Amino acid sequence: MIRKGERKKGQKQSIPLPKPYTIVASLLKSKKKNWRIETLERERGDNEMVFYFKARPEAGDYTIFMGLDKYENEELIKYGFPEDIWFHVDKMSSAHVYLRLNKGQTIDDIPEGVLEDCAQLVKANSIQGNKVNNVDVVYTPWQNLKKTASMDVGQVGFHNSKMVRTVRVEKRINEIVNRLNRTKVERKPDLKAEREAINAAERAERKQQLRDKKRREELERLEKERQAELRSYKNLMVAEKMTSNKDIASANKSLQELEEDFM
Repeated sequence: MIRKGERKKGQKQSIPLPKPYTIVASLLKSKKKNWRIETLERERGDNEMVFYFKARPEAGDYTIFMGLDKYENEELIKYGFPEDIWFHVDKMSSAHVYLRLNKGQTIDDIPEGVLEDCAQLVKANSIQGNKVNNVDVVYTPWQNLKKTASMDVGQVGFHNSKMVRTVRVEKRINEIVNRLNRTKVERKPDLKAEREAINAAERAERKQQLRDKKRREELERLEKERQAELRSYKNLMVAEKMTSNKDIASANKSLQELEEDFM
């Protein structure tokens, strides 16, 4: 007979894990995505540090920006704008640099000088890429960035590889990098709030466009009805009010006969 607390012969004894190991084990059992979010919130505040730069002024008003590290990159990936173009040193670790185009512009509208500014900045912010010549910088629209739950913090892929372009940077040009760094401004933007504000503005614009479209369609409908009504009036032929050539001739003949009778 086995008493309570005794082990059967050959049964392994279960040793309880110390509390710290229990916590680690529970974390490992949790979903990786949720664990990553908790880690991000624990190590970062609500707002992330973002560095903003001004591209060469002669090319127009263009803003270039990048996050402090991979945590900021994660937020920039999540809350980007449709006008954003993403830059990264190909096959090397580097900062995620973004160019914000003007509304209505596409990747084809990037001025050559602004493209060079972005490429030089992303090369300068790559530990390995900054030390070597002839590095390739890839760039693509923000909408083409692909993020899955299995990816690490700050890691991205592409929805369509054909939308990814490459520019070769032969060497670092200190004049360009120094000029950009002189315009550098550090901010802690609320990226989520900025994205939500843009979404709200876009929704309001779409609603206004829909209202304008309905108004135009209603005016066009009323105008068509008015034109149709006018045509119906013009084409209206009432038999009682019609006078033929024969009737006119008969009327003239009767008048002549009356004159002769009078004479």
